[in-house]
Amino acid sequence: MSTGISPFQRKVLVAMSGGVDSAVAALLVKRRGCEAIGATLRLFSGEGADEAEESFRGEKACCSLESVETARNAARRLGIPFYVFNFAPDFHREVIERFISAYQRGETPNPCIDCNRYVKLGKLFRRAEEMECTHISTGHYARVEFSPSTGRWLLKKGLDQDKDQSYVLYNLTQAQLSRLLLPLGELTKPQVRALAEEAGFANAHRPESQDICFVPDGNYAGFIQRCTGIPAKPGDFTGTGGQVYGRHKGIIHYTVGQRKGLGLSFPQPMYVCAIDPEKNQVVLGEHRELFMDRLIARDLNLIAVESIPKPRELSAKIRYRHREQPAMVVQTGPDELEVRFHEPQRAITKGQAVVLYDGDIVVGGGVIAESGGLK
Repeated sequence: MSTGISPFQRKVLVAMSGGVDSAVAALLVKRRGCEAIGATLRLFSGEGADEAEESFRGEKACCSLESVETARNAARRLGIPFYVFNFAPDFHREVIERFISAYQRGETPNPCIDCNRYVKLGKLFRRAEEMECTHISTGHYARVEFSPSTGRWLLKKGLDQDKDQSYVLYNLTQAQLSRLLLPLGELTKPQVRALAEEAGFANAHRPESQDICFVPDGNYAGFIQRCTGIPAKPGDFTGTGGQVYGRHKGIIHYTVGQRKGLGLSFPQPMYVCAIDPEKNQVVLGEHRELFMDRLIARDLNLIAVESIPKPRELSAKIRYRHREQPAMVVQTGPDELEVRFHEPQRAITKGQAVVLYDGDIVVGGGVIAESGGLK
């Protein structure tokens, strides 16, 4: 990747979560001859913050008190300055409040995308400017390249397909990509752990957390009710034909594709096919009724192109662990695009992101607002 700035002229703010990936990112930034500065984000503060972290995060989650100390120790071992930034108000406003609002609308959000967009990267780029840093760096498994033919910065998949995190970075702008270093993009996780062990990092073999950092027990409805103080409102379970099957506990307890925890008995397996917040209904159907072949996305961010004015063959990924599938994509408005899959996809879910790929290049993405083509 060419940035026009010699490595020895770069002053890089490295986001260090306390995990092995970001510690190795800092190591590689320093090895490239850059002036590296470590930074960890404190996402809880004020009265009861320590209790909240212990309750919501746990020892393996990013940004816990233990993670801050682990990151500090890694920075000390590297001999680089280290700072802790209090982004707690931003995290609550831009991540937790958006998460709660989405569930109350019957959607299923991806808070990691909002955290990267508004806090971990959005706020960190602004802090880097204040510190006169030329770049920031993270431990994401993805790549950034400049395309001379288009004059645009490109976001590409990480070479380790099992660890690729380009999906959660689709909101990056051209200005941000031009100042972002992703040293792990061409490495595998075993290679990263080997580098960490070689460097003597205490977190070289630290297990990874798979949970949302502020809801590690997975009880999203309980978290929402604790935060808002508002009990979930029961309503009707209905079928796709409008028939009433029984009562649900409140729409925040359910997501499209869910089978377990319905509290009803049927002759055949039944799944949540849709959630209607206006009628306070959870729509159930058989497995085949989960499959759709079309979606509408809004809140767009395009990276590789300025627009998609004509139908274009791309691959689309509808959630983080989903393997992207071939589709025809066309932009239908300034902030709207339509994706038509060649084959119906299971549980296309409002609130999740759809990310578009051309090979290993991220074309862009948006938030799923509608789905259709019931099969």
